[in-house]
Amino acid sequence: MTKSVLLLAGDEYEDLELQYPLMRLREASMWPVVAGKAAGVQHRGKYGYPVVTDRAFDDIDPEAFAGIIAPGGWMPDKLRRDDSVLGLMRAFDRDGKLIASICHGGWICISASVVSGRNYTGSRGIKDDLQNAGAVWHDEAVVVDGHHVSSRSPADLPQFMAAVLRILVEGPG
Repeated sequence: MTKSVLLLAGDEYEDLELQYPLMRLREASMWPVVAGKAAGVQHRGKYGYPVVTDRAFDDIDPEAFAGIIAPGGWMPDKLRRDDSVLGLMRAFDRDGKLIASICHGGWICISASVVSGRNYTGSRGIKDDLQNAGAVWHDEAVVVDGHHVSSRSPADLPQFMAAVLRILVEGPG
């Protein structure tokens, strides 16, 4: 059975942090779905790489997905204010489904109140935010805590996606 994975998109996402997971999920025979405020909208990454959304946040049924990925860039600062995005993140957490964030993507997890008591990493720039939200900070390439996977930067993408794919295939450990 092919698993569907939601990737969050918006203007000025970190190009590699969305595109690399998108390609790796396809290579693993999974079905990645890019979601934004509206379907069919092209968003450009910080370095200009485009992505077109497949679905709107409001049209997503979390039951249909095995996980959600929050890329970084400047995009998370806007998406963390979107009630639909926060509701999706909370639904994935409540259901014990994969929640993966990289770099500043952790801001969305913070605003959804799903990090307290969990081991996390992210961009050094959000270390204080994670700690203030109750997460236990680790300066590591990838941190796995149950169904949560977090990483620091594009340099950590191979370890990040290995952990993401492991959880999608084997379940949280």
